[in-house]
Amino acid sequence: MRKSWLAAALLATCAATASLPAAAETTLKMAYALSTSSHYGAGAQAMAQSIEASTAGRYKIQQFANSALGGEREVIEGLQIGTIDLAIVSTGATLNFVPETGVFDIPFLLRDLDHARKVLDGKIGQDMLAKFPSRGIVALAWGEQGFRHLTNNVRPVKTPADAKGLKIRTTENPIHIAAFRQIGILPTPMAWPEVATALQQGTIDGQENPLSVITSAKLSQMQKYLSLTGHVYGPALVLMSASAYEGLSKEDKANFDKAGKASAQAMRAYVDNIEKTGVEQLKKEGMQVSEVDRAAFAAAVEPAYAEYNKKFGKDLIEAIRNTK
Repeated sequence: MRKSWLAAALLATCAATASLPAAAETTLKMAYALSTSSHYGAGAQAMAQSIEASTAGRYKIQQFANSALGGEREVIEGLQIGTIDLAIVSTGATLNFVPETGVFDIPFLLRDLDHARKVLDGKIGQDMLAKFPSRGIVALAWGEQGFRHLTNNVRPVKTPADAKGLKIRTTENPIHIAAFRQIGILPTPMAWPEVATALQQGTIDGQENPLSVITSAKLSQMQKYLSLTGHVYGPALVLMSASAYEGLSKEDKANFDKAGKASAQAMRAYVDNIEKTGVEQLKKEGMQVSEVDRAAFAAAVEPAYAEYNKKFGKDLIEAIRNTK
């Protein structure tokens, strides 16, 4: 009798132990505006893989792509109040929270990807990341979108004169808007989820985005003309809710810092690849691609620099321009 009781007790103990997880598992929500097949998706996937590996599965990331949790402004507000844990966003969205990030959106300031990455990875970019915690957000890393180009359905655009009068969707970014007005474009600020419908209905003539977005969002199905203006470098930011980050152990904070950098690197790798292959892909998909007089476009927006110097400081702008 005593033996059978002991056996039963041991079996019960083993069964209870087997049903317990090895460690508590926490699932974090990560939001971004584009598809899982985009550069944002590549960044999110790299982060998810990195954090799951470094924490032995204690943390998992659930991805909410295609603006499933709202537009970028709503997502950042979600980070602040803790209803969203992680996000990848554009600087067009962070302007309302950390205005200084807008300096990287100045047209024709950053020469190429190498220049942009040196600025962001150096003191200027890292000092900018340090401004986020005071707004309830931790900026883990600078991601990337690439250089923005113009698409439209009206005519080929090779010079500023060709662009005059076109109604072009922009982000809610006053730096971009000021530049487009100098060119003679009619900027139309609009949240990304609304763009496809507006293009299909003809309420806007076109939009501007990096090749990474133009290809992944299949804009070749809605736009006929692509102009390789390269007018603005598009950074991205890998963000985390400060409340979620501060609740981590020191070791896990380091794991999330590392995962943020892995996310950024995946976005850069995606951009490097699409810069090599994107134009040919879009041509095959039926877009008419034009090289442009980039110097003429730069000259057209030069008057806006008086406003930029006043807003961000001429010294900072020159420091970015002179980074080697």
